[in-house]
Amino acid sequence: MNTVIKKATRFIVLGLCFFLPKERRLRMDRWLRGREEYRKLEKADLVVISFGKSGRTWLRVMMSRFYTFKHGLNEHLLVGFDNLHRKNKAIPKMFFSHDNYLKDYTGNTDSKADFYDSNVILLVRNPLDVAVSQFFQWKYRMRPGKKALNDYPEHGSDISIYDFVMHPGVLPKIIDYCNLWATESSKIKSLHIVRYEDMRTNTADVLAGIINFVGTSHTDTEIEEAVGFSSIENMRSKEEKGSFRLSGSRMMAKDKSNPNSYKVRKAKVGGYSDYFDAEQIKIMQAMVNERLEPVFGYHFNAEIVRHQI
Repeated sequence: MNTVIKKATRFIVLGLCFFLPKERRLRMDRWLRGREEYRKLEKADLVVISFGKSGRTWLRVMMSRFYTFKHGLNEHLLVGFDNLHRKNKAIPKMFFSHDNYLKDYTGNTDSKADFYDSNVILLVRNPLDVAVSQFFQWKYRMRPGKKALNDYPEHGSDISIYDFVMHPGVLPKIIDYCNLWATESSKIKSLHIVRYEDMRTNTADVLAGIINFVGTSHTDTEIEEAVGFSSIENMRSKEEKGSFRLSGSRMMAKDKSNPNSYKVRKAKVGGYSDYFDAEQIKIMQAMVNERLEPVFGYHFNAEIVRHQI
């Protein structure tokens, strides 16, 4: 209920600012969203950070099912900050964020000082897979206002997937995002880095490591239940059926006849290469190699990049 009230307050404030220039309205919107995030951050036991389309929904479903199974709660409940905590105090308050707006409220644009004293799980994914997944999110799921708010190509733009990926607000932005976290990682009090690719290849062990980091005891059965429940096939089926409708629109297909409009789409490691020719792949991989900090392990073999055409 508090979240609903805060969102309603934000909408009312923005409505009263309708006469302001567009850029000022956008700054106000980002500031208000940042204030909401700051209030959650102050109360959170755990913070889960990722750039959009890095696998956060999958991780959210896994962690939700782990705790609902462990404590005998409805399997279709998804953690939404403190909703599970209110049902059982043993479940931590978990703040899931793309780290989009907090800096607009605190002013910490060049550091991660807002998170220094937090317990943080940082979920990362190959920036090229993220960028491609962002394209389908932008094209089929994202609201026009969100596109403007986050510097994406304009709503309705007739833009190719390659030009979208190379847009300053997409691949370059993803790389800058990862680089700042890489630079600041040593300053976070408690940080656990999770790679999407490792979750795909070794799901149970990665989830067990996450739960250990949180500090919750677990059994093999609890981990196996969470992993099985959150399989791509099961999640896609539940999205089609609207099983998570009580948790909002994050797990609802926008158009059931269009597979690209689903929240759970392909979940393929390295799937970006399906959408580009060899020259385009070479250019994108070179950008990653040149700009991305190597700590996350997403650099491409220089010889492979050089000889792809």
